[in-house]
Amino acid sequence: MFISAPPRSVSRSPTIGNVAESFPAPRAVIFDWGGVITSPILDTVSAWLEADRIDRDSYAAAMRPWIQRAYGGDEAESPIHALERGEVSDAEFEATLAAELVRVDGGPVAAAGLLRRMFAASVLQEEMLDLIKELRAGGILTSMLSNSWGTSDGYPRHLFGVLFDDVVISGEVGMRKPEERIFRLAAGRLGLTPQECAFVDDVEYNVLAARALGFLAVHHNDPLRTRTELSELLCGVARRD
Repeated sequence: MFISAPPRSVSRSPTIGNVAESFPAPRAVIFDWGGVITSPILDTVSAWLEADRIDRDSYAAAMRPWIQRAYGGDEAESPIHALERGEVSDAEFEATLAAELVRVDGGPVAAAGLLRRMFAASVLQEEMLDLIKELRAGGILTSMLSNSWGTSDGYPRHLFGVLFDDVVISGEVGMRKPEERIFRLAAGRLGLTPQECAFVDDVEYNVLAARALGFLAVHHNDPLRTRTELSELLCGVARRD
């Protein structure tokens, strides 16, 4: 299924009927990185917990409230906020998290290199790489908007020029999803408004925040489904939620 830029004026699709509505097709697609272009984050973290023999209860006790504050609508700050905005170093966050964890044998978890080990099992998804390349070949702008968990070596930057017209990494710009300002920054750097962009993320709260600003947002959980939904968006048709 090759995706290319369609004519700007598209009528309602007769094949989707009452479950869809027509609208101007987006000129750009902005992608999250981890969990969208890479393998699911939960799988990656699970592999790290197993490899480092970390007690899963200690991890859940530490991370659950942090995640809730960062992505669940809770307005309180957490160490995740500071890491993703680049307000603390990787080493500082690693020390903070390691202090909350314990190994299954009761021993301490090494702080140095924790983030690198946490994401060591992350794998690029070829289906998503192919999709992004097809979009660019079809005249659609592509961008990455990522909340960074370590900016030093967390991305294969040699691929950026092949995949994206622009890249926004939270720790490098001092803001993070789901903050409104970073969404507007990502669209603005492409010379577009939110209404002219589609956005793909695996975190539902980020999707809802983007949608509230006018982005045509896709909640990613499967490459084929994301391809299908983007194809519908680029044909000027969206499913009703």
